[in-house]
Amino acid sequence: MWLRSSTAFVLLVLVTSCSVTVPGSAGPDPSPSAGSNPPSTGPRSTPAVPAGVDPEVAKDIDSAETVVNDFWTRHWNETFTGEYSPPTVKGVYDGRDPGAPTCAGEPLPPDNAVYCPDGDYVAWDVQLMNRSQEVGDAWVYLVIAHEWGHAIQRRIALSLNDVQSELQADCLAGATIFGAIEDRSLQLEEGDVKEIANSLTLVADETPWTNSTDHGDPFERIDAFDTGRNGGVRACLPINQTSGR
Repeated sequence: MWLRSSTAFVLLVLVTSCSVTVPGSAGPDPSPSAGSNPPSTGPRSTPAVPAGVDPEVAKDIDSAETVVNDFWTRHWNETFTGEYSPPTVKGVYDGRDPGAPTCAGEPLPPDNAVYCPDGDYVAWDVQLMNRSQEVGDAWVYLVIAHEWGHAIQRRIALSLNDVQSELQADCLAGATIFGAIEDRSLQLEEGDVKEIANSLTLVADETPWTNSTDHGDPFERIDAFDTGRNGGVRACLPINQTSGR
């Protein structure tokens, strides 16, 4: 199955990473708005790509960051009031390096991806992102959309944060990726949806960054992702949920 962005053809096998996020927020409650903003890129503080990152993976990461940020820039006012502000993108880091960035005084973990409330930034470990060479280039799209979802949680009212924050981030990732497909920033082909479900089922419990105790089991993760895919951003908010995921 293939997803196409403006910069690359990418094989989509969706698996999400862990986060050190602490849902917060002081953002406003949502209200409908017909307005939308033009695309823009978020503030970046991207260091030199660490040795060992595949050049094609680096291109996919850059593309995914743009696609995800553009989705939120375009659609924020359809659900929320106020102005959308993207997180800072620290980008690729090497968690095995003693000089790796820190969050709340702790070095970012290897083989992981994070949203750090302390500094309001997102970052992805080089080893985690290089796994796309094994499972498909669009691995990076879901990792980035999921962590960006944690940044969105930080920007909205606490009442809109689901107690199951990781599943809500999966839901927001579904809304983002399929919203980008509707925007034609990405293209979906026949069979992709089944492959997404099969991929999440296969790997959801099998890695440290997708531990079922905090991220949910495969069925919960597929259900959460599909909620966002089918219902958009609003469906990911507690006030719009008629039954638990």
